[in-house]
Amino acid sequence: MSVNRISTEYTTDSGRQFAALLKSQMLMIDGAMGTMIQKHKLEEADFRGSRFVDHPSDLKGNNDLLAITKPGLIEDIHVEFLQAGADIIETNTFSSTTISQADYGLEPLVRELNIEAARIARRAVDRVLADDPSRTLFVAGSIGPTNRTASISPDVNDPGYRAVTFDDLVTAYAEQVEALIEGGVDVLLVETIFDTLNAKAALYSVEEVFARTGQRLPVMISVTITDKSGRTLSGQTPTAFWYSIEHANPISVGINCALGAEDMRPYIEELSDVAPCYISIYANAGLPNAMGEYDETPHDMACQIEPWAKDGIVNIVGGCCGSTPDHIRDVAEHVAKYKPRAIPKIEPKMRLSGLEPFVAG
Repeated sequence: MSVNRISTEYTTDSGRQFAALLKSQMLMIDGAMGTMIQKHKLEEADFRGSRFVDHPSDLKGNNDLLAITKPGLIEDIHVEFLQAGADIIETNTFSSTTISQADYGLEPLVRELNIEAARIARRAVDRVLADDPSRTLFVAGSIGPTNRTASISPDVNDPGYRAVTFDDLVTAYAEQVEALIEGGVDVLLVETIFDTLNAKAALYSVEEVFARTGQRLPVMISVTITDKSGRTLSGQTPTAFWYSIEHANPISVGINCALGAEDMRPYIEELSDVAPCYISIYANAGLPNAMGEYDETPHDMACQIEPWAKDGIVNIVGGCCGSTPDHIRDVAEHVAKYKPRAIPKIEPKMRLSGLEPFVAG
């Protein structure tokens, strides 16, 4: 007996199209929105625009706010990645929850931020399709981990303290998910997961919204392995993480951020062996240097990722911190000739997880 956990009961044409396309080809996801924004060297006034001139808090660095104050810039960045070969672009909503926006005093804007960011991404897709209608492109609603952790105390003197509760996270994520769907995303992407409990709250919210709205979109999940210990910040191995979230029936699971492509290989292989869904990888352009910048060239990154495609362990590839349209272009060219990973048949057993995985029988 085998188990295929990929749901085909998506309620949107684009969701069904996304699932169908993954069966036949490798897909490219975009690169780093933050890296591209930093290249424009924006100042406080750019983030404020005319609407937030009198806002009492500093706003510089709140990249998600640019969906309102500089929408044209965000749209152009999306277009650059699409023209470089990305099939999937992520909305500029990594921090668009009330929890993350509380740092800027902009909690009431969360719904607007997500809707506008989704619409901007959709406009970018439409621009590119107008020039090449033969392409099939998708907008993924980016759902970041927030800037708080439900599993770890931020106070070394009070290990039992938590800065956020599961219910707080569920409420915040539900608002974001509803707005992203209203804005017109094709896929939901729960990404850069450092705390599995935060991810569980996000996935619980997604299911609540699906049940309430009667809509179901494909859900991608991407975890962060924080260092060469091969664990998340909350302590899990890749396999233990998968056992913790496989009930969500994602269309894909993968790894992004923290490490460069060279260091990610063993952890992607591990996920590829245990997960009966598609596998995604979008790595940093190497590790940051002493100045916090990323030095890995597009060619170097592409040469590191190509063997994964050749060996059939990935389905979706792209870039994270430090990656530009040039990185995406080179990676796309290197992996285009390979077939996507075939989903393995996994024998059903009792599989449990703490920090380590446990398989009964």
